[in-house]
Order: sequence, then structure tokens, then C-alpha cells
Amino acid sequence: MGSWALVTGATAGIGESFTRLLAENNYNIVLVARDLPRLNERAAQLQTQYKVQTQVIQADLATDAGCAVVEQYIANNQIDVLINNAGFGINKAFTVSALEAEQQLLDVLVRTPMRLMHVALPQMKQRNKGVVINVSSVASFIAGGTYSASKSYLTVLTESLHTELAGTNVKISALCPGFTRTEFHQRGRMSMKGLPNFMWLASDTLVAKAWKDALKGEAISIPGWQYKLLVFVIQRLPRSIVRKVGMSVRRKQRK
Repeated sequence: MGSWALVTGATAGIGESFTRLLAENNYNIVLVARDLPRLNERAAQLQTQYKVQTQVIQADLATDAGCAVVEQYIANNQIDVLINNAGFGINKAFTVSALEAEQQLLDVLVRTPMRLMHVALPQMKQRNKGVVINVSSVASFIAGGTYSASKSYLTVLTESLHTELAGTNVKISALCPGFTRTEFHQRGRMSMKGLPNFMWLASDTLVAKAWKDALKGEAISIPGWQYKLLVFVIQRLPRSIVRKVGMSVRRKQRK
């Protein structure tokens, strides 16, 4: 049967990179996303290139029904690796954004990973084996709207669970990348024109680091010297300055 990994947001960007890395490490892959044709295409590529088994789950994780489908799958099947990657951003200030969009962001970035971990982790603890990687962001260390707030939840919960699971063979880590060349910013209609090239990360590179860090038992993985330096500085600045910088970045993205 082999070992199985489940990846949400598996058809593009960081999630797609994770599916290839895990398949290369002989994991069979459960791909979760909304776009069924794209899911089937990615699954077929993995089967052909890596000779692994795949399973696709079409689910909108912004809905209760979509989240429940994945929860039920995890409850009924042995999942050895869980990658909580699905996410999106909102290109509007909180006071003018649509409440429905804000609720969907909360459901995808907070509700879904929490619920999937709540199902998967007790099983992993019982087997005393498993890996969970939550794709958070360096935004979790600043104050940049509800996206930052949601990612802060994910980072802090991961740290808490890392401590709770100490002494077991279950690994859990928060991947906190900076700006990464994926479809994320285009989908969110965010302007990234002013960002210098050296601030961009490659998804394959950061995913490889995240996997190594998780297996080493690191609670947080921050890829790239530039973002390690940025987080180092952020954690030492007065929060009043961090708040101003965070909102300044968000305003520039909305232009």
C-alpha cells in the first residue's frame, strides 16, 4: 500500500511543489483542490513521472461541506503526511472588503487546517509517526490585515502543537515563506511591481528546505536569508513600527 501524503491547494505553487517532492520520496499523494480537470492532470503527471498512486478530492475548503469531505477522508484513511497549504489573499482594506470574502479567508486559512489537524494528529500520535507542515507566512510576524492575523493563528498553533507533541515521533512545522513566485499574487490582483528580484523565492527550493526542517524537528521554517533577517529585525522592533510597516506593505499591494 505504501505511505500516503495529503496536500491541500495541490494544483499550483507551493502545494504543487510539495506533491512532487513527496512523490519523489515515494509517498502516494492525495491531491485536494477545487479545479477537477487540473487535479486530474496533476495526478496523472505524478503517476507517470514518479510511479506513485494518487487520489483526487475536489473540495472547496471555504465551505463547510468541502472541509467535511477532507476531514472524513482523513478519518477513514491512514495519512502519514499532511500539508495544509490552501490559501488566498484579499486585495482590499478590512473596512471596505466584503464580509463574505473575509469569512472565506478565515475558513480556508484558519478553520480548515485546524479541523484537518484535529482529525489527523490523534491518529499520528497513536501510530507514533507522522509529519504535518502548515504553510504559514512571514506575514504572521507583522500586522497586515486579516491575512496576517490568520497566518499568525497558524504559526502560533503550530508552535503550541510542536511543544505538545515533544517526545513523540510526530513532526509538525510551520513554513513561513516570504514572496514566492506562484499564482498567489495574480489571483489576489495584488501589485508586486516595486518588489526587487532578490526578495522573490522559488517554491521548489523553499519546499525542499521546509521538508528538511520538519524532519529535523524544527517548529518554524523560514526560507531565505533575506526573510530570516527580516523576521530577526521585526521581532526586535517596537510593535508600533511593525504595525506601520505591515499596513504600508498592504497598501502598496492594493495599488
